[in-house]
This record gives sequence, structure tokens and C-alpha cells, in this order.
Amino acid sequence: MSSHPFPVVAPAPLTRVSYAPSRIALVSGGLGVYWGQFAGLLETVQRSAAQIADRMTRIGADVTDHGVVSDPVDGARVADDIRRSDADLIVLFVSTYMTSAQVLPIFKYGGAPILLVCLQPSRSMDHETFGTGDWLGYAGSAGLPEMCVALERLGKPARSVSGHLDDERAWAKIGRYVRAAGVVANLRRGRYGLLGHLYPGMFDIASNITSAYSSFGGHVEILELDDLRRLYDTVADAEITQKLDVVEQVFSIAAGSDRDNMRFQARVAVALDRLVEEYDLDTLAYFHMGNSDDVYSRLATGFPIGATLLSSRGIPTVTEFELRAGIAMFISGQLGGGGTFTEGQALDFDRGHVELGHNDAADASITSDRPVIRSLEVFHGKSGGGASVEATVRPGPVTQFSIGELHDGRLRFIASEGTAVAGPGIKIGNTTTRIDFGCDPGDWTDAWAQSGSTHHWSMAAGHLADDIKTVADLLGLEYVRIQP
Repeated sequence: MSSHPFPVVAPAPLTRVSYAPSRIALVSGGLGVYWGQFAGLLETVQRSAAQIADRMTRIGADVTDHGVVSDPVDGARVADDIRRSDADLIVLFVSTYMTSAQVLPIFKYGGAPILLVCLQPSRSMDHETFGTGDWLGYAGSAGLPEMCVALERLGKPARSVSGHLDDERAWAKIGRYVRAAGVVANLRRGRYGLLGHLYPGMFDIASNITSAYSSFGGHVEILELDDLRRLYDTVADAEITQKLDVVEQVFSIAAGSDRDNMRFQARVAVALDRLVEEYDLDTLAYFHMGNSDDVYSRLATGFPIGATLLSSRGIPTVTEFELRAGIAMFISGQLGGGGTFTEGQALDFDRGHVELGHNDAADASITSDRPVIRSLEVFHGKSGGGASVEATVRPGPVTQFSIGELHDGRLRFIASEGTAVAGPGIKIGNTTTRIDFGCDPGDWTDAWAQSGSTHHWSMAAGHLADDIKTVADLLGLEYVRIQP
């Protein structure tokens, strides 16, 4: 199972966004001739299927049970039903032996990724009392290879989980597929905002929008600073005051912080909320260098508070035009780990730690304490200064998750698990977290840098590498785990 050390809950008065459950089409299979030969066998299959449906529902899925497929005619009918249902995942319960002809229509025309589950009723047969009909209720392993060959010959991935109905090892695997199917569906419906322009010269984070669409689906909305300015101009004083009340509850404000700048950023935060609502955005990546005192240059300095509030609600809002890091945070958030924008900061060879973080925004749902607002005269590498956000991810298991774009446009999922640990940190208005990866910090840094990761990614709470691998599987993307 995924390791979540603490619940990922947005700090009051914020509420994290929620998503529709994954839609699972469950279908069971067995050789139809058996039903007339062995009384009670069909009922055994149906009882097992009901238990599987109930367990997937408790995982969080919306399950439609399409019944038992006994012959190719049943298979063709069920394939049409599943395709019309727009399922996110087809789960075929391989209950006993069946021919591949029975389910080929489902494999070919069902319209969703397929997971074969081969779960016998209990850990072991009662060998002293079982007859042929009893044994056939445990004989899914006889049919499973034929199902896998059928998928391979159709050019489709063969995914299977074998075990018994109360096998927690098997259910951990099934649960990952159920959750991943929901993530893939939300990516397909996702809306990803790009506001402004690429940070000059950061070619590693330049994203091919067509590659993102090819891999995930969804829509990338191209936005101008004018879109934000238009909304900023209409923010009323009462809305600013209300947003400042939220800021006081979510953040700890360092002594000497510039209250005028905080009020300005609260106004920007209201405008950002409106922008996200107007364009129905799931993520927002932004940047504008600016080199004068016009309204656009000033707006470009006003994101840290608003971006933190949005990210803490599960709407990743990230600087430097980082489309793919924002999508990585969107994925890790759906997997229950939140996601805060991250890059390398330094290596501590005395303690064996890698120090990671970034400026601008944090996900306050996974920080150790309330994020600190600290005023800076200069935003390093950017124009202007003002309120900045300082925070640390809570101690415990964490996952680094990056989406790399390769030379041929393909996307690669990259993950690494470690442990957030206590230790000294610099106080410069950035997020900073110490990670113990169980190896020399230099070895981890080399392996991560050579993996194809951009220099930005998502840091999430919990150990999520297996979940991320499963999402990559359903998307048909390459997956690399970095664990030196």
C-alpha cells in the first residue's frame, strides 16, 4: 500500500478540491458449458464477483458489474455496454477457465485499459472434500495465460493480479490500478493554464504542448498577463480584506514583513482565484520577467501568497512557466500526497542529506508548520521583491516526482522515495526540506540529474513510486525509478 504519514488536508479555512471517482467496468468470465455440468459453480463465481465489486467500491471507485460472460455472444454484448459506459478501467475477473474468444470483443472494443484479476475464493482448496465443480471455482490460473496471450496478440498490455479474495497483497496492487484509472481520467479532462512566458533560457522546462496532449489529453489554455490584469482591476477593498483574513489564518507572518506588499499580493490572490474559476483550471504555470514599473511587471512579483493558497487547495500554481511540474503536482495530489514545487538547493555531506525546495509557493497541506511569510528586498533571478513563502515539508516518507520530456518528444515519469528529516535550514523566504535518500547525497543527485528530470518537480508526502508507476503504465509512458 502507499505510505501516507499524515492526512493531506488543506489548512483552515481552505478546502482541497475533490475529483470524481474512477469508473470501473467489472466483468466476470467462465466457460459457459460448465454451468450446466456443475451445480453451484456459476453462483460461486457471482458471489466472488460481488465481493470484488464491493471491495473496489470501498477503495473509492464507481463500479458497474456487467455480469458473467459465458460465450462470444455475451462478450460482444458486454463490449458494447462497456464502450457506451465510458469506463476508465475494465476489470476482468478470471474466475475459472474460459476461452479467449469469449472476451476478445471486450479487449478490442471495450474502449478502456484492461486489468485481469485472478482471485480464488480462499487461500487454498479443501483437498479432501472438493470435487470437480469445487475445483473449477479455484481454476482462474488455468485461464489467465490465455487471456494474456489474447491481449498480446491484439497489441495491448497484459496486466494481471493473482491471489485470493482476502489477499491484501493483491488488493494493494488492484487499489493502485483503481486509483491510477481515476488519475488518468482526470488528466484527460484536465485544463492546464500557461500565463506569461518561459523563463528566458530555461530550455529544459520548455514543453511541447502537443506532447502533453498526446500523453495526457486535456487542454492547455494560453493566457496573457492582461487576463490577470483585467481581473485585478475589478477587485474590491472588501475582497482584499477578506483574503487578508485567510492569509492571517494560513500563514505565520515574520516580524518586519511589508504589510503593504501583503495587501497587494492579497489583491493578486483574489484575481488569481477568479482566473482559475473563469478558465476552470486544474493547474497554472506562470512567469513574466518584467523590467520596468508597469502594471505587468508589478503583477509578476505578486504571486507567492495567491499561488500558495491555490496549491494548498490542490490547484498547483507554479512559477517559471513549468507546465509539466504543475501536472506532476496535480497527479501526486490525486494520489493523496499533495505536491509542492521543488528543485535542488544544496547537499549536506555531514548529515547525508539532500536539501530541496524553491521560491514563490508551497503546498501548506503537507508542511510541518504554517508557512512563513518573509519579506525579501530581491527575488533572486527575478524582478522585484516583496512577500515570499518559507516552509518545510513535514518529517516522514516523501516522493520526488518529475515528468521529463525526451529528445523525441516522449514524456518520462521519474520517481524517487526518501524520508524528510529534521535539521538546520536557511531562512531566505524559500521552501526548504532535507531528504535522506539512504545513500550518498552526491550519488542521488547524479542519478536524478541524469534521469531526464527537469530542474523542477513535485515533492509529495508518502511513498508513491508504485502508484506513479501504475499511472505511467495506464498512460503508456516510460517510467524510471531513481534509488541509488
